[in-house]
Amino acid sequence: MRIEDYALIGDMHTAALVGRDGSVDWLCLPRFDSAACFAALLGDPRNGRWLLAPAGGGVCTARGYREDTPVLETTWDGPGGCVRVVDFMPARDEGAAVIRIVEGVRGRVEMTTELMLRFDYGHVIPWVRHDGDQLAAMAGPDAAWLQGPVELCPDSQACRTTATFTVGEGDVVPFVLTWRESWLPRPGQIDALASLRETEGLWRLWLEHCRYDGRYGQAVRRSLLTLKTLTYAPTGGIIAAATTSLPEAFGGSRNWDYRYGWLRDATFTLQALMHAGYDTEAAAWRAWLLRAVAGNPANLQIMYTVDGRRRIPEWIVDWLPGYEGAWPVRVGNAACEQFQLDVYGEVLDCLEVARDAGLAPDDDAWDAQRALMDYLEGVWKEPDNGLWEMRGSPRDFVHSKILAWVAADRVVAAVEHHGLDGPVDHWRALRAEMHREICARGYDPDRDTFTQSYGSKNLDSALLLIPRLGFLPPGDPRVAGTVAAIRRELIEGGFVLRYRPCAEDADDPPEREGVFLACSFWLADALALLGRREEARRLFERLLALRNDVGLLAEEYDIVRHRQAGNFPQAYSHVSIINTAAVLAEDGDTRVQRARHHPCRS
Repeated sequence: MRIEDYALIGDMHTAALVGRDGSVDWLCLPRFDSAACFAALLGDPRNGRWLLAPAGGGVCTARGYREDTPVLETTWDGPGGCVRVVDFMPARDEGAAVIRIVEGVRGRVEMTTELMLRFDYGHVIPWVRHDGDQLAAMAGPDAAWLQGPVELCPDSQACRTTATFTVGEGDVVPFVLTWRESWLPRPGQIDALASLRETEGLWRLWLEHCRYDGRYGQAVRRSLLTLKTLTYAPTGGIIAAATTSLPEAFGGSRNWDYRYGWLRDATFTLQALMHAGYDTEAAAWRAWLLRAVAGNPANLQIMYTVDGRRRIPEWIVDWLPGYEGAWPVRVGNAACEQFQLDVYGEVLDCLEVARDAGLAPDDDAWDAQRALMDYLEGVWKEPDNGLWEMRGSPRDFVHSKILAWVAADRVVAAVEHHGLDGPVDHWRALRAEMHREICARGYDPDRDTFTQSYGSKNLDSALLLIPRLGFLPPGDPRVAGTVAAIRRELIEGGFVLRYRPCAEDADDPPEREGVFLACSFWLADALALLGRREEARRLFERLLALRNDVGLLAEEYDIVRHRQAGNFPQAYSHVSIINTAAVLAEDGDTRVQRARHHPCRS
């Protein structure tokens, strides 16, 4: 399966990927960053999957989500008949559940199901037995039960469970797979059809709060549903993607685990939720952020687990061959230990955006922000690993320095606009010092562009954020010059690369990665802010055309293979859809946040 051949279902604790062939090839239990029990995505069926499809095989003829829900319908229509499979995960109760309902639409179709549970990322084969009217599987801490109205046949030789049955027009055949910790009692049985009605109702009720009514409503609503599905309900944390180790370059080694919450996503995620009217979710995201960053500012990380844990050790799953041979498969992310200067600005920007939006204040938040600012003042001139988590030597990345300026600007604004207490004159002076240095050392007047790092000739698409962050106004000629330079040097196939690797990028192997989709949305935003709205709209619509048939985007796009690449679906790509749609709103309002522009003094 291509990456774009998958669709997402989830219960706001974890998520599964369902292929066009009717196979669930990825599912981690009990939560997003737990070990996978279906890992065929990164290997083959022997690493775990659940197939439910016509016995004749093949990909579906049509599929789509039921309106305003993450309930997936997959249809096979052939000469002998037509059948539909409805897939979803209900709200969490006693344990996790995946429900699959076969519906006969026309004629008669022979169906097959094959369940191959493989706990611990496809490594552990469970003991399977009949438990009353269900099939039970158990291994170590994991237990699962499969309930269905057809005879389920365990095959001890192949370590799988299969069934073959025929459906006719009007027939409904439900299957329910439940999971719970092995030391707890078996969960109560689930009425699949009642659960379907309840699940659809809950999602549609949630989406009724969406206040976006522009021309891109369908894309915005699907992106909101995707963000909600990638949210860990108990804490409000939002993961970057549902998967690990889907490659940025096919066959390469740039394969990372994205099942965590990144601070770099904080402000834009908050804005996306608030643009669309979801203040409750925005407040929950802010609360997760505050809990995660609590403690010594020197120990601030770039990412945390969905419950705010800091330790995310990276290790290689050496028994999985990787997606289409892209190896290694990684669990955990060593980048959590990097020093990235930009995260301080991301956090302080996010919290100021929350204040501007009128979210109820947190009494302890301002003390934490002052502590972050105090620490940042002492380290902002230090080199770092940058937004793109370079694993080479630290550098003076211009984007990182700009985010340090953002941090100073936002604490000044907190005092000026919200009456909070702090040494505002000192912060104003620090902000001005930062601005002077960045403009003096990060701008190349000969090429009329800001550069990736001090003294470098390389460019970085993160510089497209300069006007959006308020570092310079859109009308400043250096903004237009930087946008023009990026369009000259970082565009491939009409979309934007993050940067072009150079000798300093010690972590960059020779494989070629795809264009980074969020960066292309940033270009659309920058064009709109420069007044080139039709160009921005055309680019935005080209980006929307890259979504798969159910409206989902990965992290990157391979313009040579014409395929989505990287982890999937990517929250940042869908956040970008929502925010760029807001920038391109019908009323022409291009305000993203209150920009605070200051003259550049060198």
